[in-house]
Amino acid sequence: MADAFDRYVPEMIETRRRIHKRPELGWTEFETTAIVAKKLTELGFEIHLGREVVNPEAVLGRDPKAVEEAIARAREAGVPEELLKRMNGYTGCVGILDTGRPGPTLAFRHDMDALPIQEITDPASDHLPAREGFASTFKGKMHACGHDSHTAVGLGVAHWLADNKDRLCGRIKLIFQPSEEGTRGAGAMVAAGVVDDVDWFFGAHVGVTAKTGHIQLCADGYLATTKFDVNFTGIQSHAGAKPEAGRSALLAAANAAIMLNAISRTSEGDTRVSVGRLDAGEGRNITPAHAHMECEVRGSTHEANEFMFSRAQEVVKGAADMLGVKYDLIKTGQATTLVTTPKAMETMRKAAEAVPGVTVEDIHHCGGSEDCTLFMRRVAEHGGNPGFFLFGCENKGHHRPDFDIQDTVNLKPGFEVFTNIATAVCGRKD
Repeated sequence: MADAFDRYVPEMIETRRRIHKRPELGWTEFETTAIVAKKLTELGFEIHLGREVVNPEAVLGRDPKAVEEAIARAREAGVPEELLKRMNGYTGCVGILDTGRPGPTLAFRHDMDALPIQEITDPASDHLPAREGFASTFKGKMHACGHDSHTAVGLGVAHWLADNKDRLCGRIKLIFQPSEEGTRGAGAMVAAGVVDDVDWFFGAHVGVTAKTGHIQLCADGYLATTKFDVNFTGIQSHAGAKPEAGRSALLAAANAAIMLNAISRTSEGDTRVSVGRLDAGEGRNITPAHAHMECEVRGSTHEANEFMFSRAQEVVKGAADMLGVKYDLIKTGQATTLVTTPKAMETMRKAAEAVPGVTVEDIHHCGGSEDCTLFMRRVAEHGGNPGFFLFGCENKGHHRPDFDIQDTVNLKPGFEVFTNIATAVCGRKD
């Protein structure tokens, strides 16, 4: 059976490199969504796009200006107007393969977005995309976390599903998610009801702690998180002549930054807080009227993260009140902890162990966050079975300008786990 998978590998490599060359940030993946929609349509999937699979009221961290620029770029690149019209300003695609036979509804999730990182492009470097001519052509944007490979694997799985439809039962949904970075996209798809009818759900990520030749099954470990921005608005004045007339947004932000890091611990679980950015000030002798902060909290449990975010809101309000300034706190991202079931773990384990030449491991810790957990929690809430796994690669670290995944070797194991799961869950029993 493994040899039969080989014919899908060249197509996945070509897709991955095509997407890698034109990376799109979260909520701007119009070209990538079009590639996905075109392929799924050719394979006989029913497709739903943009606002059809995203609830705009639940969207987080979307920049309207960047979206308009991306639409114009996609139009110039030849994305059909009818697809852009269907997307209606939002990215993302769900493909549904209905076998026409009774059975469960199975969903696989594949994220599509890139990062604001300048990729190494020197062909003399040891960076494979630069050497072989598929490094990013978009300045300051890069697939530095492997989501290009996730999309490529998803389309490879789609091809296999279409080829093997007669051997399957039930319905299979392929969810191509926008804006995972910053944990901004999954919640809007969950709010649109994308997984409300799903019985089995699986997601995956390349790399992280998994090396080439390893499949890691995630038993638990992702941190819940809330990302948020704060804009403080004070009153400008001459810092020398009329200091009493001013209200410093900078001082409010500085106090908030310090006090956020002083939030007390909680018995609900381990916690994290980060103030990653603070911009403020207009000049040496001007009381700063504006300050902008970008922050996040995390927790090893949903409750610990909720505690941290609640306290963070109190801290920000207190800092603003103390300095007499106004503030606006905007939630920009959200994820929860990983929820799985014994049935999902066992299904993943058998699927992974059937892949030739790999080592299968369970993992119980990850210091990062992943908004696929929002899909997983929703599926578990209505009695379904969600799971998540890692398929390996060698890399120098995610979110770096030299990140790569060795696509000639490392796409196939992830593809095989997904297709083995499809056979296990939706394989015909008659």
